[in-house]
Amino acid sequence: MSGGSAAGAAYAGGVSKQNEAKPDGTRPAGAAPDAGDGAPPRPGPARPAAAPAADDERGLDFPRAWVEFTDPEDAEQVFRCDLTWLTSRWGCVFGSGCQGIREGRAADGCCTLGAHFTDEDDERRVAGHVARLTPGLWQHHAEGTGRRGWTERDEDGARKTRRFGGACIFHNGPGFPGGHGCALHTLALREGREPLETKPDVCWQLPIRRTYEWIDRPDETRYLQVSIGEYDRRGWGPGGHDLHWWCTSAASAHGAGDPVYISYRPELTELMGKAAYEKLAALCAERLASPLLLAPHPADPAPVTPGTPGAGPAGGPAPVRAADAPSATSTDGRRNASGGGNEGATGSTGNAVVPAPAGPEA
Repeated sequence: MSGGSAAGAAYAGGVSKQNEAKPDGTRPAGAAPDAGDGAPPRPGPARPAAAPAADDERGLDFPRAWVEFTDPEDAEQVFRCDLTWLTSRWGCVFGSGCQGIREGRAADGCCTLGAHFTDEDDERRVAGHVARLTPGLWQHHAEGTGRRGWTERDEDGARKTRRFGGACIFHNGPGFPGGHGCALHTLALREGREPLETKPDVCWQLPIRRTYEWIDRPDETRYLQVSIGEYDRRGWGPGGHDLHWWCTSAASAHGAGDPVYISYRPELTELMGKAAYEKLAALCAERLASPLLLAPHPADPAPVTPGTPGAGPAGGPAPVRAADAPSATSTDGRRNASGGGNEGATGSTGNAVVPAPAGPEA
């Protein structure tokens, strides 16, 4: 597990966590690779970074504040966490302003290319949830359960979700009665699960990037450094610069009510372990309580001048504007406001815009 302990997954039916790397730096057999390693297909040949879409993106290189702490469950493992990203006000805007990674396909969000499986366990886990999808939840149910199935191999032979109709086969288009977006995400919400349980590893980890590096100390000891940070354009590989738009540095995706470390608590807990997440959360809260917020994310709302009515700490992020605040039927970017289900609510849920259920599933 990422925390180096033998404890089980954080959620019933959850995803197996990453074990620490072997002394040679490789991952142990059966450990689920990260989204950073999970080989989302590269959208095209490498080329110089494109200009931010409509000046919405704030670039890749800017000052960041990092913190390091020893894993409470493994003294030989040290977490290195990007506080600039984790305390930012990023939130998924799928279905409510997302421009999509491919021009002309904004409704796909980041689902245009399909998802590579990190290993056989990842594919097997997803298959178990696919078996419960109904035509009422999955627009392409007939195609996905037909002769060609819902998986395919890329040009290098790696297994992934099949593309159909221009996007991942699990992507429900706008206007589909069961909800726009990922059918597996919708399934999780309908069943009261975390989406990380039903979706491929690559999908639920975005936009968190976890990487590993062995660090040698001067006293000839070493430790495993586990970095937790922003999955920016570079995380996709060279082709990431060809994406039409990417949300993590886009100002239009920064204005959420909660910072990332709170809204992505389940995913971060799964990636780090419960004790490490609690330590991270305390450090993030301490940072946000500081009168001077060092190295804020440039895509976040502009800070409010101290002394202004309703202003936060000096130099800190501005309070969420009324236009940005979640409505009674919106979500935190991944879940409905009703607390993880979708009873009586309609809203964007991070790759799923789910209507209130009108009756039994088809």
